[in-house]
Amino acid sequence: MPAQESGALVGVALPAGARLVRTSSVRAVAEAVGQAMATEGAVCVFGDPGRGKTVAVRMALHEVPPGWKVTWVPAPVRPSVAGMRRAVFDALALPGRFPHTSALADAAVAGALGEARVLVVDEAQRLPVPCLEYLQSLWDHPDTRITLVLVGAGSERALTRLPHLASRIGAWQEVPRLTGAEAADVMTGFHPLWRTVPAPDLTWIDRSCAHGTLRTWAALTAHLQNALLTTADAAVDRALLGRLFQRVAPPL
Repeated sequence: MPAQESGALVGVALPAGARLVRTSSVRAVAEAVGQAMATEGAVCVFGDPGRGKTVAVRMALHEVPPGWKVTWVPAPVRPSVAGMRRAVFDALALPGRFPHTSALADAAVAGALGEARVLVVDEAQRLPVPCLEYLQSLWDHPDTRITLVLVGAGSERALTRLPHLASRIGAWQEVPRLTGAEAADVMTGFHPLWRTVPAPDLTWIDRSCAHGTLRTWAALTAHLQNALLTTADAAVDRALLGRLFQRVAPPL
């Protein structure tokens, strides 16, 4: 049985009563990030949408060694170097107003990054080459101590646009889909509702609807909770589950 994580993580939304599960993918991400921290290196965490990349990184960084800090930088919706600079400045929660020149902003950011810090850039696939070059400049700055973690579906392809940075990525960590057997095991740890469902039905759910995607399983869990609360005499059977599939699967 995969290990469970009690409590919520910042930035992770879960159905009521759900618990995070430390899957084999989470352990692999934690190992890759830990190795990168030992060398102040860089990691790319990639995989199809909904597989749990961000959750895996958050779980991996839930507790870091003394002296380390973690900063999450959201990729701007319409990324530019100016927007990326502002996103890093804001994520670091630096005091005062954003400087009126890029030189002053860069000096303030570099000063804050002088202590050991994991800089996580989520949705990194959005970033064009100039934004990636800006992040590399922070990483290469002689006064900074950064472990760079780039996360996102397609982030590995985005990095190919900047071969010099791609060549220095220490670990390319894919988060795969859950296998059928793993999905059944993980879901019984994820939420008590699934512990009452026979293993063959869990396999059927994954094969018919969830396809090893954690986000789909989480959405299905929330819909099942609501159905059991709002429908008299509702039972967790294939008829009910089949109706719920239509709510979480995209229309054809």
